Amino acid sequence: MYLDSLLEGLEYTCLRGDVHTLVTSLVYDSRKTVKGSVFVCITGTVTDGHDYIPQAVEKGAAAIVIEKDIDLPAGVTVVRVENARKALACMSAAYFGHPARKLKTIGITGTKGKTTTTYMVRSILENAGIKTGLIGTIETIIGDKVIPASNTTPESYIIQETFAKMVDAGLECVVMEASSQGFLQNRLDGFVFDIGVFTNIGYDHIGDKEHKDFDDYLRCKRQLFRQCRIGLVNIDDEHAGDILEGHTCQVETFGFSEKADIRAEDVQLVHRPGYLGVAYRVSGLMNFDVAIDIPGKFNVLNSLCAIAICRHFNVSDKDILKALSNIKVRGRAEIVPVNGSYSVIIDYAHNAMSLESLLTTIREYKPKRLVCVFGCGGNRSRDRRFLMGEISSRLADLTVVTSDNPRFEEPEDIINDIITGVKKGPGKYIKITDRREAIKYCIDNAQEGDVIIIAGKGHEDYQEIKGVKYHMDDRELVMDALRAGED
Repeated sequence: MYLDSLLEGLEYTCLRGDVHTLVTSLVYDSRKTVKGSVFVCITGTVTDGHDYIPQAVEKGAAAIVIEKDIDLPAGVTVVRVENARKALACMSAAYFGHPARKLKTIGITGTKGKTTTTYMVRSILENAGIKTGLIGTIETIIGDKVIPASNTTPESYIIQETFAKMVDAGLECVVMEASSQGFLQNRLDGFVFDIGVFTNIGYDHIGDKEHKDFDDYLRCKRQLFRQCRIGLVNIDDEHAGDILEGHTCQVETFGFSEKADIRAEDVQLVHRPGYLGVAYRVSGLMNFDVAIDIPGKFNVLNSLCAIAICRHFNVSDKDILKALSNIKVRGRAEIVPVNGSYSVIIDYAHNAMSLESLLTTIREYKPKRLVCVFGCGGNRSRDRRFLMGEISSRLADLTVVTSDNPRFEEPEDIINDIITGVKKGPGKYIKITDRREAIKYCIDNAQEGDVIIIAGKGHEDYQEIKGVKYHMDDRELVMDALRAGED
């Protein structure tokens, strides 16, 4: 493969050498450089690829792609671009033979709902006989192969490599979470989505290591609708119009509003000991009744969104209903079976918007008590802690403040921030720093009719402390507490 074929469609300047240079591989990690590689120097939050040019040259790189002024190395072709991350995305697409063109691609963006909706979409399409891959927060799924995820939206090279593997595996479609960070870092450049979806947006992911402000967050989300053919938008979100600013796609809407092209009507909450679900009627472009055993009105929107997507694949009502009746998403309003007259729910809600939505929804089931146990991640926005504490105190009868992933902060400092917010609300609270003990306390003191929400970690099976991930799974902690109570 020649370098100029990888650069096709990009604006660039060749500073040294010849772009019609034969290259053997495309790399963005200098350690993976082999003889004949083209090394793309991307700038990360911790390291800068430009600092590793000497190592790449020493390992035999044939070409270097840069975006900064450097002392030009001898003996290699050097190409300068405006944005190396964008270049990596476009070059990766070309390197793998533009695999997105051989798949139906679905991208879902939003502050919450992305993960649940992707699983619902995959379940429906697979049930209808459409082989579908998935890329998201929890894992990547390629046929029978499951790969744990490290980022919600992987690096562009990994995305294109994954698409290529999906094509090779005979898949027809891929549904993926399109995070704002993915757009901010150009990981999603280099191809056009067949369907782009907006679920909602809240004031989250704003800080030194994320988005500089809400406008930047909104701008990144908006990019999806300039990079897809069909856009599906939650019309109920107050920022739906902002998201569509400058859109270039055909637009359809979903939601509870009468103005929505596909809408949910006659919503009914279903509640019995150990079970919370929801039923509703789909109206508009499709018309049928739906029942799912995942609680909450937000899951009405998630499933309605999935239905709106799958309509474009001509999936039958029967296949949709069958798939949704059996849907389970790890760590997303996940009901844990308990031998008692109370309910336990594990959810990934780790920001103010998600926690408020979850607690508001579960309170509509009229539990005897709503108990919320949660912590907040370290090295993240302190404002999130105050807000989540206040929300839990306002909506839950009892807040159990505990540790999440303290990372490089002291757990007590994080907990004290949360309690500052908790004290602004009317609810009772207790501090139990050890997460295992906090969950055991909730199980040991559960009363008939209670709903216990364990929030913040969801699908995660670890606790990160001082750079080390220790095994910890909220499901296992619940089971341990139940067994201890039987002894």
